[in-house]
Amino acid sequence: MDDADARDGTAPDHRAGRGPAGRPRPGRAVITAVVGLLVLLTGCTGSNDGNSAAAPSSASGGTGTNAAGSEQAAYEQVIQKVLPSVVEIRSSSGLGSGVVYDTNGNVVTNAHVVGTDQQFEVLTSGSATLLPATLVGSYPPNDLAVIRVTGGRGLQPATFADSAQAEVGAIVLAMGNPLGLSATVTNGIVSATGRTVSEPATESSPGATLPDMLQTSAPINPGNSGGALVDLQGRVLGIPTLAANGPQGGAAPGIGFAIPASQVTRIADQLVRSGTVTDSGRAALGIQVTTVVDQSGAPKGVAVVAVTSGGPAATAGIQPGDVIVAVNGQQTPTAQALGAALADLTPGQTVPVTVVRGTGQQDVQVTLGEL
Repeated sequence: MDDADARDGTAPDHRAGRGPAGRPRPGRAVITAVVGLLVLLTGCTGSNDGNSAAAPSSASGGTGTNAAGSEQAAYEQVIQKVLPSVVEIRSSSGLGSGVVYDTNGNVVTNAHVVGTDQQFEVLTSGSATLLPATLVGSYPPNDLAVIRVTGGRGLQPATFADSAQAEVGAIVLAMGNPLGLSATVTNGIVSATGRTVSEPATESSPGATLPDMLQTSAPINPGNSGGALVDLQGRVLGIPTLAANGPQGGAAPGIGFAIPASQVTRIADQLVRSGTVTDSGRAALGIQVTTVVDQSGAPKGVAVVAVTSGGPAATAGIQPGDVIVAVNGQQTPTAQALGAALADLTPGQTVPVTVVRGTGQQDVQVTLGEL
């Protein structure tokens, strides 16, 4: 199946990918519904100087000083260990970051960092020599890609953590190249786990619905995308990908998001092996949709524009022209709401999909496929 994520052009999140500013989102486009809960954020380019997590000092002074010194030493050790594994990626449309994945020169990054390019230049930490790289594979639905550096022997692979063990409150460091400032390190905490957010589409990227994201207070800025969010054991917990924007379009400080390491390794392993992804673990309806509105302009459902032949929706009898208004009992006035309704569902699960056809409404049982 060749599905993209459910989105309707209204997602306010701002990816932290290339260059100092995000691109305006194109108008409403035909999209494809898949699993993925869309958190309607107030969107932001997350920059935060006040959310650093420092060890509390003691009233006695001595213990606090020792604790601060110990934490500083831990930071320094992590930076020395991980920073050599974080690279700068230069594409035709700007700058991003990447993390060395293995000893064969493979580097994992965001799909929106590589865009539609096939060739790249890579700058390693502490070096002024640009290395050529080529695309191995890209998987936009999870906003992940792998490139391979030519002459990359000797690159230091990072260690990836079991992100399922990530705990809220854990201190983390974000490493990357924000605003073109190479080898920058910022700190914060894991603010939340299990977030599902949406990225806007750009000229070179279709956007994505990203489930189970790690939320962090570590500042995430344009250029950080594809870098490393690491714990104090020097393990990569996730790949920083986007930050949020406020209601008026300004920055919402300290709200950034990273793709968890478990997703990164699952997708990257497949891209390295074959250049494609056949096991995403994500459910899909197999339809292309767009949000429809009533006479007042309020969204009222998700119109089916096209149905994948032989796919889950087609097998269940869903047709182009149907309007989906609920999935598994949850209302779906927009394509984003459709993604939200599907978020906790899995491939192979059978659920009722409520559709309006003509003047009637009916429930159709759909066995979900895999993206």
